[in-house]
Amino acid sequence: MYDSVIVGGGTAGMTAAIYLLRAGKSVLLLESTALGGQITSSARIENFPGLYGISGVEYADKLAEQVYQFGGEIEPVEVNNAYREGDHFVITTTDEDRYEGKSLIIASGAAHRHLGLEREEELPGVSYCAVCDGAFYKGKHTAVVGGGNAAVQAALYLADICEKVTLIHRREGFRCEPVLLDRLKKLSNVTIRTGGVVNRLLGGEKLAGLELKFGEALEELSVDGLFIAVGQQPANQPFKDLVELDDAGYVAAGEDCLTSASGVFAAGDCRTKPIRQLATAAGDGATAGLAANAYLDNL
Repeated sequence: MYDSVIVGGGTAGMTAAIYLLRAGKSVLLLESTALGGQITSSARIENFPGLYGISGVEYADKLAEQVYQFGGEIEPVEVNNAYREGDHFVITTTDEDRYEGKSLIIASGAAHRHLGLEREEELPGVSYCAVCDGAFYKGKHTAVVGGGNAAVQAALYLADICEKVTLIHRREGFRCEPVLLDRLKKLSNVTIRTGGVVNRLLGGEKLAGLELKFGEALEELSVDGLFIAVGQQPANQPFKDLVELDDAGYVAAGEDCLTSASGVFAAGDCRTKPIRQLATAAGDGATAGLAANAYLDNL
């Protein structure tokens, strides 16, 4: 029996673990893939205070080292269910392992939806976060794929940095707020292309361009960077019967990280929130860790 079981080994989960461990609580952290989450795909961190220039992998390694130094345990397992049993919580895995905790922190994150293109995940020049990686393309030509608020906001952000931005959307109409689209249309360095999709990524060791498909017609677009903003998918299915989820599958929790279930807290990209960045994930981790600690002290 652990004082707290944390599901998710990204910034939010590991930060929560550090706060609980420093308070003298026993902590088990469960992570199905590599520790660090999405940030491990970033070659260089520039927007986290005090960590300018290090890679996402280096950052994740340092965070995990802190968890271990304070006595935390980390298990590489995939969680498939979580439920309350009496006065504690039970977490089961796909390997039929069973873990118990007096409190539970959900920090399962959210994955960016992909286009499903060949080499999409490994080709340098493809990104899913304009705020994270946009600065690397200062004065260059970039493209954004998507038609929602996230895509248009990414294009607006990049327009202040890049020489030229092309927004590509497969439909004629946009799902974004009209005011955002109106603002984008007024920018002279932004081109909006509708009714087409990215058919293929071009380039050898790094992205050099895109093959676009409009109906049956193919054309090539030379770009230095591609930003994909077609939504995210939270990994909250194991918790759907334990806590309230919103229509998109995110845990319904505010800035206090409290969920609909007493003793269960949500931190990071898995919860309902307007901004999903490294710094906000760390803030969530601290908030959830302190909230869980207060809950445990009152048992």
